[in-house]
Amino acid sequence: MMFTRAIESSGRQLWGLLSVPARQSSHFVYTPDAKAPNVEGPKTKMNMFTAINNALDQAMDRDATALVFGEDVAFGGVFRCSMGLQKKYGKGRVFNTPLCEQGIAGFAIGVANVGATAIAELQFADYMFPAFDQIVNEAAKNRYRSGNLFNCGSLTIRAPCGAVGHGALYHSQSPEAYFAHTPGLKIVVPRGPIKAKGLLLASIADKDPCIVLEPKTLYRASVEEVPDAYFESPIGKADVLRKGNDVTLIAWGTQIHVMTEVADMAKKQLGVNCEVIDLVSILPWDKETICNSVKKTGRAVIAHEAPLTCGFGAEIAAAIQEECFLHLEAPVQRVTGWDTPFPHVFEPFYLPDKHRCLDAIRKAIEY
Repeated sequence: MMFTRAIESSGRQLWGLLSVPARQSSHFVYTPDAKAPNVEGPKTKMNMFTAINNALDQAMDRDATALVFGEDVAFGGVFRCSMGLQKKYGKGRVFNTPLCEQGIAGFAIGVANVGATAIAELQFADYMFPAFDQIVNEAAKNRYRSGNLFNCGSLTIRAPCGAVGHGALYHSQSPEAYFAHTPGLKIVVPRGPIKAKGLLLASIADKDPCIVLEPKTLYRASVEEVPDAYFESPIGKADVLRKGNDVTLIAWGTQIHVMTEVADMAKKQLGVNCEVIDLVSILPWDKETICNSVKKTGRAVIAHEAPLTCGFGAEIAAAIQEECFLHLEAPVQRVTGWDTPFPHVFEPFYLPDKHRCLDAIRKAIEY
């Protein structure tokens, strides 16, 4: 078992560090935020992993109890998000853990329960499942089961998620729906560097256990002018990125960039004005913003990388049906991954790309 895990660790490190042939194409075109947050002071061009590193640095600087730990975080982690932090804050505050996700989550719960701030990294979201019991049965329920005598609210778990072009079935999953079924947790998914910094700082400051799922393909593909100063992005609030009157397009993470491109295509090819909404927060999620938009447009298309069955799009579609039924002009469309394990060479056929999403818009308009 120890030998197997050692091989797995080496494989994960090599997976992130060795050069990988560049993909000839991608299923998305990154669109930076058109509007910067209202934060005073200078801004610096950052990609997403640099923005996350900056957020961790600021959180640790503000809170002397904050600890960063996980597999390989001492040298910066597979995706370099914790680079330089151990040198700055010492081995007592930034340190590697054994290759045991359940142990990482359990230790994080204990750290938070005694009043410190726990910032745990699970190297890939796919490996959250060994820690599932600790997260959903312990962290999420700690305050409730103790009658508020104890809580682990100062707990944040970071995990890279989603497709990356060569991750296959164990390094490409989007597990947000599993955890969204659990009261007591908060879950956010950033679309780029600005949101990554703001959401991570908000999660660390929040008094509920938070899961930050970071689309790994955006670590380097996304670049924005990020405020240098400390700021938080609200948890539970969706962002309307583009106004429109004909169809509401709903997504999160990487998929929001697909939807933004599709909105341009729909305008050009179909003469359709799409409203594009980044859900941002999976739990709690902003039902009011979504439903107000759908009541205006009468049509909705939801896209996510996770499989169709019981994906979080199903919850959104059900809420739209309940709240907006008399306003709907067409059934809610879902464009998702397929109900199969995530493939390797067939990844382009698995992902909800712009062509599948545009076809869903066409179906909604022509219904």
